[in-house]
Amino acid sequence: MTDTKFVSRYEQRVTFVQDVLLKNSKLGDKASRELAVQVVYAIDHIPESTR
Repeated sequence: MTDTKFVSRYEQRVTFVQDVLLKNSKLGDKASRELAVQVVYAIDHIPESTR
């Protein structure tokens, strides 16, 4: 039996942004994670009509 771990859409988005930051900057894991959380938060608070 395989172990399936639930990963929320939010966590998937944060991880995606973190990976982009890691590949395109000199930020470390912790700094890129913190910035990714802020980026996703900011994107989530842009009104739908503006996106």
